[in-house]
Amino acid sequence: MVVNVGKVLGGDWDYVTEEIRQINQTVVQKGAILKVIFENDYLNEDHIVRLCGICSDLGVAFVKTSTGYGFVKQSNGFYSYDGATYPHLKLMREKSASGVQIKAAGGVRTLDDLLRVMALGVTRVGATATVAILEEAEKRGIGEEPIEVEVEF
Repeated sequence: MVVNVGKVLGGDWDYVTEEIRQINQTVVQKGAILKVIFENDYLNEDHIVRLCGICSDLGVAFVKTSTGYGFVKQSNGFYSYDGATYPHLKLMREKSASGVQIKAAGGVRTLDDLLRVMALGVTRVGATATVAILEEAEKRGIGEEPIEVEVEF
């Protein structure tokens, strides 16, 4: 599910909490898990922290940075989105309960990007560059057997 961004921006936390609670309850009762998408590009850090707390308290399975469709007008006049930024992912990992997994969507385009977000505690990634990432991993000797890889930030 995608959070109701208007309700988040308006500070209607009771509505946001109840909506997530009801959807999570229904999904879990049916034997599935819930992924709550924040659309971080529209939010400030306080919103993200509050959403992480709500999702942690409700026991949702995943929190996710964005859908990839939330284009925001940038200072240069162009519309784009940042998607998964390292500061937001770090914040989401720090402010979410350990049982809540983090999904990064948008901005993970290289093997090094993938390794960096994994080092932050991200457990799932939405990437359109999967083939390129896998090809680079193979070139660097990453395969079936675990190996140690250095990650620079």
